[in-house]
Amino acid sequence: MATTTVSRRKAAAAPAKGGAVSAGVHYRVECADLHAHLYTVTLTIAAPAAQQRLTLPVWIPGSYLVREFAKNLQGLRATQGRRKPALTQLDKCSWQVDCVPGQPLVLHYQVCAYDNSVRTAWLDAGRGFFNGTSLCLRVEGQTDAPHALDIAAPAATAVDAPWSCATALVPSKIDKQGFGSYLASGYDELADSPVEMGTFWSAEFEACGVPHRFVVAGAAASFDGDRLIADTQAICEAEMRFWHGDKVGKRGGPKPPIDRYVFMLNAVDDGYGGLEHRHSTALICNRRDLPQRGEKKKQAEGYITLMGLISHEYFHTWNVKRLRPAEFASYDYSQENYTQLLWFFEGFTSYYDDLLLRRAGRIDDAAYLRLLNKTINQVMQTPGRLVQPVADASFDAWVKYYRQDEQTPNSTVSYYTKGALVALCLDLTLRHEGKGSLDDVMRHLWTHSGGGPISEADIAAALEAVSGRSYAQELARWVHSTEELPLSQLLRAHGVATLEDPSQQAQVLGLRVAEANGSVQVKVVLRGGAAEKAGFSANDEWIGIELPAAGKKKSSQAWRIAKLDDLALYLGDTTKFTAIVARDRKLLRLPLTLPAGVTTWRLFTHDAAKVTGWLAG
Repeated sequence: MATTTVSRRKAAAAPAKGGAVSAGVHYRVECADLHAHLYTVTLTIAAPAAQQRLTLPVWIPGSYLVREFAKNLQGLRATQGRRKPALTQLDKCSWQVDCVPGQPLVLHYQVCAYDNSVRTAWLDAGRGFFNGTSLCLRVEGQTDAPHALDIAAPAATAVDAPWSCATALVPSKIDKQGFGSYLASGYDELADSPVEMGTFWSAEFEACGVPHRFVVAGAAASFDGDRLIADTQAICEAEMRFWHGDKVGKRGGPKPPIDRYVFMLNAVDDGYGGLEHRHSTALICNRRDLPQRGEKKKQAEGYITLMGLISHEYFHTWNVKRLRPAEFASYDYSQENYTQLLWFFEGFTSYYDDLLLRRAGRIDDAAYLRLLNKTINQVMQTPGRLVQPVADASFDAWVKYYRQDEQTPNSTVSYYTKGALVALCLDLTLRHEGKGSLDDVMRHLWTHSGGGPISEADIAAALEAVSGRSYAQELARWVHSTEELPLSQLLRAHGVATLEDPSQQAQVLGLRVAEANGSVQVKVVLRGGAAEKAGFSANDEWIGIELPAAGKKKSSQAWRIAKLDDLALYLGDTTKFTAIVARDRKLLRLPLTLPAGVTTWRLFTHDAAKVTGWLAG
């Protein structure tokens, strides 16, 4: 789709375009070969050390997995004038160059970019995207010095239409399409500022006086950009008011911590996710979930999910990019950075993302409760919640959450969903006791930390400052143990009742399956469920069922199944039968008994005034 600019209210201020950047560390990124997915990077170091060390990060902040970005780097070579200094690889992501003092060092290398996610880098004939952690070697000893980044447009002959470039970095000298020179205060800012390139749709708007830009790659012709901008603007303003009050951005009022912000959304056939940055976010969504022109006013479920993602990543502007774990005060890009606080930074953000959609007027009370209902059931249907405390799940993100396998639901719990429910319980407890709310706790943390790193002790102190009492027991039970959360009683006190409905077939059986092309593939066997007791295993193919003979002269019946819903058709009132599965090409007959009393939570409003009082803030 061709680049389009849409102004809403007052157009965002154009970036300053001054002279060329003077920086001791200078990168030039070029689209070397679109079909081979190769970027070429030229790194110039004005004053290298005698033995200059260079490293490439192994992970990107916000995504807690060692991804080994150096695996995509190739052809590294170094020059100093006509001299080719010795270049030695020290380990998987580190190099050392023997330099002549006082002479600039130039490094050339290429990066293969074939990961169409928000975490790394992508390049083809239709689109380019990269994070600095994937392309930019760190110059050890100079990481706090100014860094310059030149971004070159692909050759006109290589693309069907001229490309544009978007990033939250401060421009130094750029053309109308956004290509040219940018400046970062140091490596951390460079690494925290992704770059989007291509023939994307683009629009600008203001939120509480701050210029924002939204770019969308891959949208279909029916995409309703005006609606996306209107909703995003409402979300941004609701979140700024949440943190800074109604006078934020007004004359004499508080100032938000950002002076610019860029949303970068890649719309694909199948994908979902986001990664937060200090002045921007990279998002990915299903193309069908974008708002479409001519749709009914009622929000589609997929679009509500997208708005929740936008809300979530924007909330991170405060909660994790500024307020952040004390362990993240300074990143170590060479290895895992551990913290037990992801239940707070991701979980509390997950609580507020949908809640602030409600406060921004994008969804109503009923829609919010449906979203909350989904989160509760996700946690309640995860046996791992009774195995690992959510604080430990935060610490183990590097080896569990981001490396999920067949046993993940049985051994751990999501710090996103369980953390969101911890936030819910704290919020409702504070409100029930008439001692403020979790909103007040979040603002207290922001004010008293100066928007900087915090510890769990700071969270506990903020809870006590707002409520007038210690929350040590609640934190011990809800965060550091596997005790069940008091959801039902707290919700009822705020106008929401809970019912238990019969579960869907997969949950009754204790299975998670994939159904496609007439086949039922077992993905997960949940701990303690009927399927586990019968002997099911992950990766089994469930082929059919055999019913016991009814009466002396009748033979048993066998049926092939294509989906779990077939069970209701063939079983009738039968609760004991034989499952026929294939495992490693062997056919197995597993005796299975359907359990009774497996239920799912359903929330409903019994006191609308109380519900609105809570949700409206």
